[in-house]
Amino acid sequence: MSMKLFVGNLSFNATDQQLRDLFGAHGTVQEVDIIKDKFSGRPRGFGFVTMETKEGGEAAIKALHKKEVDGRELTVNEARPREERPPRTGGGYGRRREE
Repeated sequence: MSMKLFVGNLSFNATDQQLRDLFGAHGTVQEVDIIKDKFSGRPRGFGFVTMETKEGGEAAIKALHKKEVDGRELTVNEARPREERPPRTGGGYGRRREE
């Protein structure tokens, strides 16, 4: 069974291949996803790595959590399911209330 990991405090220069190589030393990496800002396209400093096995994921957490990479101390832990959030209303711009 695969294990999805959250990787925080990434360097803004980090690449998918760099994470694949870093985590690949601890097991087979299925997927790497560095989260980018939807407007600028620049990395947001965190991402997700899916390891093929739970054992590989646990080994990666043990080896890489708080490890310094590119001058930044990584945060590595098991990813939590995404929280459901209420839809955003947009703040009411473009609509005036008649009084």
